[in-house]
Amino acid sequence: MVEALFVVPFLSGILSLYFNENHRKILLMVISIIHLFLSLMLWFTHPQPWFESYFKLSPEGLLVLLITSFLFLLITVYTVNYFKASDMQGKRLFICFMLLFLSTMSMAALADHLMVLWIAIEATTLASAPLIIVQRSKKSLEATLKYIMICSVGIALALLGSLFIIISMETGGVDVNISFSELTRLDAQLDPKWLKAGFIFILVGYGTKMGLAPMHTWLPDAHSESPSPVSALLSGVLLNCAYLGIFKTNRILYAAGLETFSSTILIVFGLISIIVASIFILRQSDYKRLLAYSSIENMGIIAFGTGIGGLAAFGAILHLIHHSLIKSALFLSSGNIFLAYHSKQIKQTGNMIQLLPKTFVSFFGGFAGISGFPPFGMFISEFCIIMGAFQKGYYISVGIFMVVLAILIVGLARHVIHIGFSPTNQDISFKERYALVIPQYIMLLISAILCFWIPDTLHRTILAAISTIGGGF
Repeated sequence: MVEALFVVPFLSGILSLYFNENHRKILLMVISIIHLFLSLMLWFTHPQPWFESYFKLSPEGLLVLLITSFLFLLITVYTVNYFKASDMQGKRLFICFMLLFLSTMSMAALADHLMVLWIAIEATTLASAPLIIVQRSKKSLEATLKYIMICSVGIALALLGSLFIIISMETGGVDVNISFSELTRLDAQLDPKWLKAGFIFILVGYGTKMGLAPMHTWLPDAHSESPSPVSALLSGVLLNCAYLGIFKTNRILYAAGLETFSSTILIVFGLISIIVASIFILRQSDYKRLLAYSSIENMGIIAFGTGIGGLAAFGAILHLIHHSLIKSALFLSSGNIFLAYHSKQIKQTGNMIQLLPKTFVSFFGGFAGISGFPPFGMFISEFCIIMGAFQKGYYISVGIFMVVLAILIVGLARHVIHIGFSPTNQDISFKERYALVIPQYIMLLISAILCFWIPDTLHRTILAAISTIGGGF
């Protein structure tokens, strides 16, 4: 049943090419529901994979898988209605590659073998690239080529890093399966020099796909030129898959006693990403690019918290969950804004509170959530990261962290206030359907609920994931 999570969407994606448009939409909805059902079954029953050497139900993998499946269903509901409201081309291939994208992301979440994870993350690039170019414009073509080229270079570096880890096994005289779970059990038997080199290359490689600065340059273009459902998948789901590669490699270094080395690098890259994002957010004129740079910032926060460890590592995983929910809601809301104003330029929008009141609620709520305001869960996650950094004595780092976060909030607020309240002469004919806002409301509601109450099974899963990297209370 484990392998069915990526086999079924893959076969369905190929099969969808032979269906008519209505049947393709039904197939997309049905597979989304089935996928969520299977993900929940895995969450509660923990069956053994058929190919145990390659796949494993790790706590962090299950968490990413459930986020992927749940958000994909809500994004699918939005997408089917987005088709009706827009004149988007290439719907036949769009549905096919959405299902293939779901398959590859599910495979990445379940992968335990170093090479299988590398293959899965590379496959996510190939499956998602056609979704970016679906608008068939010069800018979307440029964004797609940039996405493929930069991410492919990054993935090549991640492959080299994986080979270095294999070499560390050979020089250390270790003969086990090349899986993250087996390598974590080896403690200090791996060659530290090759292990350090492997981590650096994997961090740069998968960090490129995750959107860490300065390897982030594909992300703003790809998010800006993609249809909003694709932007929601790229930011809310895909970045998590790349983070898994870094998280699992970091776990190997912890087991080998090299946690100081990996933690320092993660903290540095995290802070660089937050600072770079703040600079670009302040001077941004495109609201989709604005949200893209916000994703870079939040990936930096997750890397920073992971590097700190302790309570901050718990906050990092919480932040990953809430970023997926809130950023997906924001990108879907941006789709409604584009349908209404026919522009991605912030200066071409305004007075959304009266012209698009339903979308205003989700967009402004998303802004509050992504800024770390209660009652949304990022308030708790960022608080945990800050308190964890103080507990570990990272006073300078957390000082920089808080100052840059304040700058980011100011930058975001300036743009959101313009979109929401500034007067405009735009003639809006777009009618807000409930199906185009309910998915966002659900995402934001769950983030708010998780701010006050975390289910015990989720709490235990997070603790099980971070216990291997020095995380916990």
